[in-house]
Amino acid sequence: MASLVTRDVLQRRMRYLAVATIQLTNDLPRTRAADVISRQLVRSVTSVAANYRAACRARSRREFVPKMGIVEEEADETTFWLELLDDCALAPTALIAPLTRESGELLAITVASIRTARMGRGAGRANPQSAIRNPQCL
Repeated sequence: MASLVTRDVLQRRMRYLAVATIQLTNDLPRTRAADVISRQLVRSVTSVAANYRAACRARSRREFVPKMGIVEEEADETTFWLELLDDCALAPTALIAPLTRESGELLAITVASIRTARMGRGAGRANPQSAIRNPQCL
């Protein structure tokens, strides 16, 4: 599990991503598509921060890994909604790109944390492959 300093930094980054994304969605046009995407985006991005916070309070690796799996799924979903927002040109790319980049970085950090935690005990038996990673979808 992450050191206290790393946890604090990641919690701040995830909370910042949530706040910045919420602010972005508040400025979206009032259309049906923008409304649907913004609702999904706000749900997923806030879930990233909330579930990471819960994972940091895990009492064991066994409890930590599944909670981080939820963070991984929600960070991936957040990246998807941000990309879709950009693809539909509902906000300027210059505003979306930094959020998409941050979401991707947080996703990569989350996957690395899960792999590290899985390698704890019984490293030879651990499967470091992400549960949501599917090369056929690339």
